[in-house]
Amino acid sequence: MTIGPVTRSYPNIPPGAFRPAVARRLGSIAPYQPLPLGGAEAANGALLRLDANENPYGPSPRTSEVLSRLEEMYRYHDGDSRRLRQELERFTGAPAESLLVGNGGDELISITAHTLLDPGDMVLVSTPTFSMYALSGRLAGGQVIELPRGEDFSIDLEQVRRAVEAHHPKLIYLANPNNPDGSLAPAETIQALLELPLLVVLDEAYIEFCGQDLGYQASWIRQVAQRDNLAVLRTFSKWAGLAALRVGYGAFPGWMAEAAWTVKPPYNTNLAGEAAALAALQDLEYLSGNVQRLKAERRRLAQEFQRLPYLQIYPSEGNFLLCRVIPNMGPDLPAVKAAMETAGIRLRYFDTPRLADHFRVSIGLPGEMDAVVRVLWKWM
Repeated sequence: MTIGPVTRSYPNIPPGAFRPAVARRLGSIAPYQPLPLGGAEAANGALLRLDANENPYGPSPRTSEVLSRLEEMYRYHDGDSRRLRQELERFTGAPAESLLVGNGGDELISITAHTLLDPGDMVLVSTPTFSMYALSGRLAGGQVIELPRGEDFSIDLEQVRRAVEAHHPKLIYLANPNNPDGSLAPAETIQALLELPLLVVLDEAYIEFCGQDLGYQASWIRQVAQRDNLAVLRTFSKWAGLAALRVGYGAFPGWMAEAAWTVKPPYNTNLAGEAAALAALQDLEYLSGNVQRLKAERRRLAQEFQRLPYLQIYPSEGNFLLCRVIPNMGPDLPAVKAAMETAGIRLRYFDTPRLADHFRVSIGLPGEMDAVVRVLWKWM
């Protein structure tokens, strides 16, 4: 379309006074709220952050060395992430042509939604779970149907089947292991979902904490090349200690991959993040050792918590534990939260009715876990 010269003036509009309206759908969508960085410091000014599922061991030595001598930051790097995708093929077993690298797992969730959804399309989310699934679906113009999980956080397959038959959704988001409880869906459940007429998006942000092989056997990522309705998302944030550098990746079926590349912004990852991810893939033995240490600490912490009669512990395959404060068995959740804040310990609390009496603790270093246990033992 060609626009000719402007010949009309608008004397009733002061300069800079016009503001176009934002998209109507944003009026009903609450933004994602990142966890605050300050607050809850103890009297000595210390703050123990165990609320964001971060890796307390941080990046590998090779990663730190590579970042310290990073050069040519003034030039654009490879926007297609070809070298990283080749290394990810070796790491995951998924073909490089199916892989797309993103600015953390969050961007891959958004890319998936914007690739598939037209306004009004239906999206299924199995709750409680990571809130970015519902948010991304709505921002892409979709309508989100939230299906509650069972008391043990299992997926109600009959409920999903009824929703598919009634609403014809295009996709379902499924965290596996799930956040906030850490449950890993049985293979039979995933297989049953794949038999339905919708795209199954598995978010495997914590899969490296499953098994003894950085999640290789537990992951479904190698199945993507053989299936038309499976996408798998992964990240370097948790197992590799690169949360602040924002490197995620996804494997998509062939029909979807080309469209996802259209949605992906150019240079959506940064040079430092890609360099760090490549270095991490060369330091797998070191990082695997850290993962094993976190898993051992997860087991130890669960055993300590099980000695407290007022706590219900959920089995977890992630780098965190979800706990319920049982009513009338000891302190209530506000008392636990107040005691933790006095000690300068920040845990994750929730504002949804289903999780109103729960807290989640990220697995940290042994001394950090001892500090949590000391607070909880004050009621014994």
